[in-house]
Amino acid sequence: MKPFGERLAEAVRQRGPLCVGIDPHASLLLKWGLPDSAEGLEIFATTVIDALGDRVAVLKPQSAFFERFGSAGIAVLESAIRQSREMGALVLLDVKRGDIASTAQAYAEAYLNPASPLYADAMTVSPYLGVGSLEPMLAEARASGSGVFVLTRTSNPDSHQLQQAVTASGVSVAQTVVDAVAGANQGVSPLGSVGLVVGATRKAAGLDLSRLNGPVLAPGLGAQGAAAEDLAVFIDVDGMVLPSYSREVLEQGPDVDALRAAAVRADRECRIALKYPIS
Repeated sequence: MKPFGERLAEAVRQRGPLCVGIDPHASLLLKWGLPDSAEGLEIFATTVIDALGDRVAVLKPQSAFFERFGSAGIAVLESAIRQSREMGALVLLDVKRGDIASTAQAYAEAYLNPASPLYADAMTVSPYLGVGSLEPMLAEARASGSGVFVLTRTSNPDSHQLQQAVTASGVSVAQTVVDAVAGANQGVSPLGSVGLVVGATRKAAGLDLSRLNGPVLAPGLGAQGAAAEDLAVFIDVDGMVLPSYSREVLEQGPDVDALRAAAVRADRECRIALKYPIS
């Protein structure tokens, strides 16, 4: 399989940079007139995929909203991953896993090994047990042609306490994550397969992304308070920016046409902010 970075660059060229989350909050299921159950979850996920799977570059299921229904929810997640890929979308599984040694290896095999029923094109990971703890997941990604998105500067209000703390070398903790990811992507063409997660609400303040050579997932748009124009801070990133919307688009369901129209609006606004070509 081609490396994830290469496949992502191709998908964005064909479909634009938009990433849409599949986040079936209980409140969204209610808004859609669906039961807060595995059955409602399945209808929700299938509707989103049918509406957007053949037109956005990346779909991003949030694992927690499936896990809360136990094995039935995980079965829906497995199906959602498979359906999304069949529609041509890349799947970024939002699991934010982070651990050490054999446990990290087990997470890698669960989400990045093509033999796993939960195999995704990429996964989100947390580096805050030490960047070195990610190596089993990075190694699995290299072997399988998958991607890894590393939490760097998140949009939650308390994130600065850790992520903006200054290390003994004089740089922020978040910048050490950026530098490690840039090292992993060095020399890769057309795009590295290791990305960052930098909340659009945080405006990438103080981060040097000029040597990244990889993708940046920018969540926090819409319901979390960031607007498309906030993406302008990412224009000089060495790599590619994936604006990520969830509730702003999902609240337009269950009407398929309304979901598609919301995604088109979001995609256009983000392309303008990022100075990407408008199709």
